[in-house]
Amino acid sequence: MEVFIKSFNDYSTLELYNVMQLRSEVFVVEQDCVYQDLDGKDKEAIHILGYKDQELAAYTRIFKPGDYFEKASIGRVVVSPKMRGLAYGQKIMTASIDYCKDQGYPSIQISAQCYLHKFYTDLGFVSQGEKYLEDGIPHQEMVYTF
Repeated sequence: MEVFIKSFNDYSTLELYNVMQLRSEVFVVEQDCVYQDLDGKDKEAIHILGYKDQELAAYTRIFKPGDYFEKASIGRVVVSPKMRGLAYGQKIMTASIDYCKDQGYPSIQISAQCYLHKFYTDLGFVSQGEKYLEDGIPHQEMVYTF
């Protein structure tokens, strides 16, 4: 998987379409969750795109400290259903963590879906606070510290 780091203004129309299509396929359709994915925040984010054979395989978006949470944050973590089981989730998260480290951010905060707790723990994230519902799905705040 080849990883690309882009600002919103660096997206081609096709790349933007592919990201929105993947996020909708997983977060809205697969997870049966009606929510406002197009939240107006993508313009401020850094986007990490993972491509395999010219097809979008994985994606995250990153916010600098204070733009979303107090700490830097990684969100909209998604892997194409067709490409699961190939460690692309770990690869896109490692690229995202590395980006945050390269920016000098001291820590990263995420709002993790609870069923992915082990995935994030294995990457070095630690649970913080109580579990909560976000868009009807159980979540847990988790923090990664460099």
